[in-house]
Amino acid sequence: MTGPKVLVVEDDESLRLVLSDALTQDGYCVEIEPDGLRGLEKARSGRHDLLVLDLMLPSLDGTEICKRLRAEGHRLPIVMLTARGREADRVRGLDLGADDYLVKPFSLAELLARVRARLRAAAAPAAARAIVGEAEVDFAALLVRRGETSIPITKTETEMLRLFLAHPGEVLTRERFLDRVWGYDRFPTTRTVDMHVARLREKIGDDGDAPRFIHTVHGVGYRYDPPGSTPPLPKRRGAGGSGAPRRTK
Repeated sequence: MTGPKVLVVEDDESLRLVLSDALTQDGYCVEIEPDGLRGLEKARSGRHDLLVLDLMLPSLDGTEICKRLRAEGHRLPIVMLTARGREADRVRGLDLGADDYLVKPFSLAELLARVRARLRAAAAPAAARAIVGEAEVDFAALLVRRGETSIPITKTETEMLRLFLAHPGEVLTRERFLDRVWGYDRFPTTRTVDMHVARLREKIGDDGDAPRFIHTVHGVGYRYDPPGSTPPLPKRRGAGGSGAPRRTK
């Protein structure tokens, strides 16, 4: 078989076999590993296109594996699996560099859809750098440079910024960020998006009280206006499609 290579690091034997069968039937070459430390070594090898990673593992847990891989510069897409459903656990895993997160029990159809989406995203060419005002964002190094200062930026924040840059002038809902950046749309609260936008603004030098680039659209989401662009004017109440006042009889 010559399909994409998927490494599954999962200590539950029954789930491991179910995942292996489903991925194999979907056309992937699958390698399975029940141990955390051995799973880390295999993920470091560069032989795989994607990692399906359980959170609770013997010898080394999934968050530590994810943290070490990202700290070493490995960009292997990671889909994390866990029985923990708390928002804080999901946010921590994603901020450490996981690309997606599934809470057990989950459907195999959803897992396969997430795997396909992450492989497509990994294969798509992406800009290595972007300039936003006085900030230069280095996506590969996960750094924002403003003058002589270098500020670390998380993978989640870079994915949010990429979504903003791909849709200038467009209002992006919080739910769209949850679906596109976090990879699922059943977060308990959209305040997670607001928290990450606040961090992103701070790092690129945008003032949350008087933003130049990332604007809040109250009750909806956010809009990115590139430097030098003219923000859209709000529609006046009672105005017709042409902006002319309505005539009354």
